[in-house]
Amino acid sequence: MGKIKINIPRILITILVIFVSIQAYAANCPIKIGGLAPLSAPGSVTGGEAMREAMLLAERDINAKGGVLGCDIDVVITDTEGLPEKAAAMMQKLITQDGVVAVGGGYHSSVGVASKDVANSRGIPVVFAETWNDTITGDMQKYIFRIAPLSSWASGVIWKFAAQAPGVKSVVIVTENTDYGIPAAEECAKGLSSKGISSVTFGVDIGTQDFAGIVERVKAERPDYTIVLLTGEAGYNYTQQAADAGIGPQDIMFHANQAGLESKAWWENVPDGNLAFMARIGVPETMYNESALKLAADYKANTGKDGIESYALEAYDSIGVIAQAINEAGSTDGDAIVTALENISHDGVLGRIYFPYGSKKSPSEDGKGSEWWHQWPDPAITMVQYQKEGEPSNTMTIVYPEVYKTGDPIYVD
Repeated sequence: MGKIKINIPRILITILVIFVSIQAYAANCPIKIGGLAPLSAPGSVTGGEAMREAMLLAERDINAKGGVLGCDIDVVITDTEGLPEKAAAMMQKLITQDGVVAVGGGYHSSVGVASKDVANSRGIPVVFAETWNDTITGDMQKYIFRIAPLSSWASGVIWKFAAQAPGVKSVVIVTENTDYGIPAAEECAKGLSSKGISSVTFGVDIGTQDFAGIVERVKAERPDYTIVLLTGEAGYNYTQQAADAGIGPQDIMFHANQAGLESKAWWENVPDGNLAFMARIGVPETMYNESALKLAADYKANTGKDGIESYALEAYDSIGVIAQAINEAGSTDGDAIVTALENISHDGVLGRIYFPYGSKKSPSEDGKGSEWWHQWPDPAITMVQYQKEGEPSNTMTIVYPEVYKTGDPIYVD
């Protein structure tokens, strides 16, 4: 009977390699993903709280499906306060102290502008959820992606809707002096001018609460239409103070900031806010896919709200896109995640998310500007209007564009 020869050293080496690999794999659990949100003033606290809830729901749902690379994910959410210097510091903390492998979320454009360089220099991928400034993707940084619309694009919807309103010859724009407000106001003014409509812009600092002086200056202009580009609670304060002065949404045609989509906070802070127009990202609730309907139901159950805000949907998808990219990369290495993101097709609550432009194809090849680099091209943008006092935001009438329209706008004289 022949003897079986066993190569003991080779077996031991194989076992050792497997053991070390398992140990290294286990040591990386949970996989940490950062989340940026304004959770205190002067940032948009209502927006930040909505995004935090959505990102935690994303964490729950991803872990329920097996997590990422066999690990649970841990979404580490940090407060940016809506301030650029705080955002840069918090991005640094997420990377160097918390050990995140990628970052999602982000509400204010100034947060994106200030924090993206920190992440890019350290090779940490970021999928911004709600930062509109064109320059965030415009300098074509390797690790920076975005699923929010471009500011120039979103502003176009705002001014085009204003321009087609009856009898509009003059517009006042009230904007915050931030990386969101300044370019958005400039885009609106330029667009209105192309239609022969004059405009005057008044700028204020983020977090302003008393608008008495600005309200009087706006009133003196006697505008046909007001566009308010103030994020968060400042938007509530200005709108109600304008209404008290006779130039609110029930007095003149009035575009309010999308923070008003948090209807409970809107009606508590702006009791005279009926007939305000707002821009909303994403398709109407009647067109939600199965994932969005489930998320909306869970979100409403957790928060007691009547609907889920667009920025909450974006925050949820920013974490989902990152998780899928890590799985498809088979690694938490930043370069591998970027490659996966550039090739991703993610079925999110906002729809199919993908990035057509990046290292494989420059935006210039299709005649587009550099701001389309790592930019999701398909977010829907609608103009909606409160038409019943106290109504929830999920039943607001969609008044523009025609493809999503559910009713006619109510214009005031």
